[in-house]
Amino acid sequence: MEHGDGRQALSYPIPSPAALEPPVEWADLRRECPAARVTLPSGDEATLLTRYADVRKVLSDPRFSRQLNAKDAARIADSESGGVFNGEISKTLPQTGEEHQRWRRMITKWFTARRMAALRPAIEAMAERLVDEMVEHGPPADLKASLGFPLPVWVICDLLGVDDADRDRFAYWSDTFLNLTRYTDGQVAAAQAEFVEYMTAHVTAKRADPGEDLLSELTTATGARGGRMPDAVLVATGQALLVAGHETTANMIAKMAGLLLADRRRWERLVADRSLVRSAVEEVLRFDANAGIGMPRYIGEEVELAGTVLPGGTTVMCGMAAANRDESAFDDADRMDLARSPNPHLAFGSGAHSCLGQALARTELQAVLDVLLRRLPSLRLAVPPAELRRIEGLAVGGLREVPVRW
Repeated sequence: MEHGDGRQALSYPIPSPAALEPPVEWADLRRECPAARVTLPSGDEATLLTRYADVRKVLSDPRFSRQLNAKDAARIADSESGGVFNGEISKTLPQTGEEHQRWRRMITKWFTARRMAALRPAIEAMAERLVDEMVEHGPPADLKASLGFPLPVWVICDLLGVDDADRDRFAYWSDTFLNLTRYTDGQVAAAQAEFVEYMTAHVTAKRADPGEDLLSELTTATGARGGRMPDAVLVATGQALLVAGHETTANMIAKMAGLLLADRRRWERLVADRSLVRSAVEEVLRFDANAGIGMPRYIGEEVELAGTVLPGGTTVMCGMAAANRDESAFDDADRMDLARSPNPHLAFGSGAHSCLGQALARTELQAVLDVLLRRLPSLRLAVPPAELRRIEGLAVGGLREVPVRW
């Protein structure tokens, strides 16, 4: 397949020269081919957007929907299970219109900035305990395994009222849900069936004996029209929050450490001035070149975008990480500026489907960074940055491990 300008369709996700580096093609695509044909892991074709204005527009335009199960929509992965984008969870949760907004309102009450700020002392205390354990075992350590993974799992399990002792099972279920290439259809189907069975039993127990957690409240809460959330939607909500609440943040904590330690002057600046933590977290989110596959959207009608006519039935991949490096939106976009402000990055999306857990993610990232700067100012990578390795095939970007010493 060739582009209108004669170039070959790119395989997507586009490989990078190193785990923390952006693909070299991004800048060329933004400049020359902002609506590029790409081939997805499934073999189906989609259109990749890399410019900030185009990505933001699509994410905010209700004509571009999440109806990825339309007959002519591209399949992201070559899998009958559908995975993260059009598997059972996304089929069960309302994806569009007023029903989606009503579902979102019932959930977002739990994820306000004020509520997350109230959680921060407990998050910092847990981060302190995990750092204590890491220090006790001594260097070198894998920051992801020691801190990046267990912290957000504990936080989301606490919010949902589930036992974080089950975290290894959650990790496996989550990986089968998010990995586009690693598992067979049979493995994915079996894992998702176990996950549904687990969460169904959990919701049933919460109905019988509610606690102080989010799922307990949702079993009794009523929407604006007086209706309660059906059990199937409750189960899918619990699954979606558990996956989103730990996998993305665990990977982001690891990538944050990798990016800040790859050029140690960044770390030293933060050690010297911890008032930069908030803006540093935002800049890490913007600068992350390993953000995963981006957000797919489906358009059922012909539209003009990025100087190109997209026919109805086109699947669009919104490259948020590529858009976050757009020089027309950010001065010195390829330079990490820990004090950058304003910083209207698209790491959490935009519009009606922007990440509803972003206040929680920000709180966790800020808390972890604060604790690490205070407790381990001498922290450094135990390997050269070029030796950090990406997790392959994951819908959300991640590093396999972050070896550190102090």
